[in-house]
Amino acid sequence: MSLLRVDGLSKKFGGLNAVEDLSFDIQPGAVYSIIGPNGAGKTTLLNLLSGVYQPSAGHISFGEHDLTGRPPHEYASHGIARTFQNLQVFFNMSALENVMVGRYLHERSGLVSALMRSRRLARAEDACREEAAELMRYVGLHDYLSAAADAMPYGALKRLEIARALATEPKLMLLDEPAAGLNPTEALELDDLIGRLTGRGVTVVLVEHNMRLVMGVSDHILVLDYGRKLAEGPAAAVRNDPKVIEAYLGSAVAHDGSFESGIASAVAVAVEMRR
Repeated sequence: MSLLRVDGLSKKFGGLNAVEDLSFDIQPGAVYSIIGPNGAGKTTLLNLLSGVYQPSAGHISFGEHDLTGRPPHEYASHGIARTFQNLQVFFNMSALENVMVGRYLHERSGLVSALMRSRRLARAEDACREEAAELMRYVGLHDYLSAAADAMPYGALKRLEIARALATEPKLMLLDEPAAGLNPTEALELDDLIGRLTGRGVTVVLVEHNMRLVMGVSDHILVLDYGRKLAEGPAAAVRNDPKVIEAYLGSAVAHDGSFESGIASAVAVAVEMRR
C-alpha cells in the first residue's frame, strides 16, 4: 500500500498553473526525489503536500486518510514533517529549544499544570529536553547542544531543521533543498544522514538541485517542468532521458553530448547528471 498518493493535483495562482494535474505514489521507506528547472513547481508541490497551500483540484491521501484541503497541523499530526528552502529557525531561542518545539504534538501537559509548574510538567520537560538532545546528536550537532541558534553556522542550521522535523516523529519527511549553500563535505554528510533516516523508518521526499546528491540517494525521481510531470522513474532512467536533459539545457544540446548553451549553471547540472 502506498504511503502517499497524489491524484490529479493542481494549484493555480490567478492565471498561472503552478502545478497541473499531477499524479504519483510514494512507497514506504523510499527516497523519492522531485527535480526540475527553477520555476518548475517543486516548492509549490511541497507546500501542497504539507497543507501550506490548498489545492485548486485533485486529492492527497496519506495511508488511509484523505488530507485534501486540511490545515497544516493535521498533516503534521498524521506524520508529515518538513524543512524549508529558506531557513525557518527561531533565532531568539537556543538550538535545543528549537528541536523541543518539534515535540509539541506529543506533549500532554495542559494549561493548569503549566501554570502550577507541577512535578509532572517538570518531568515531561526534562524528558523532552533529553529527546531533543539525542536528536541533535543523531544529525551530527553534538557540538551545538548548548549553542544559541543565532550563533550557529548555516550548514548546522540546516541540520537543526531536520532534527526539529524528526522531533515530530514523522512517517514522511519533506526536505526542501537541504543541500543548498552546503560545501561538498557537508553535502556528503547529508547523503549519509538521508540514508540513516530511511533506516530509521522515515520515508523521504527530497527537492534538490544538487544532482550528485539526488542520483546517489534516490530510489525514485519525479521530474517537473512548468508544473507538469515530465518524467518519472529510477535514477538511471531519468538521468538519460532526453526530455529531462532538454528541460535543463533547452534544445541547444548537441547529439554528441557537447553543450552549446552558454548558461553555466545548466551546463553544471547536465555534467552532474551524466556522471
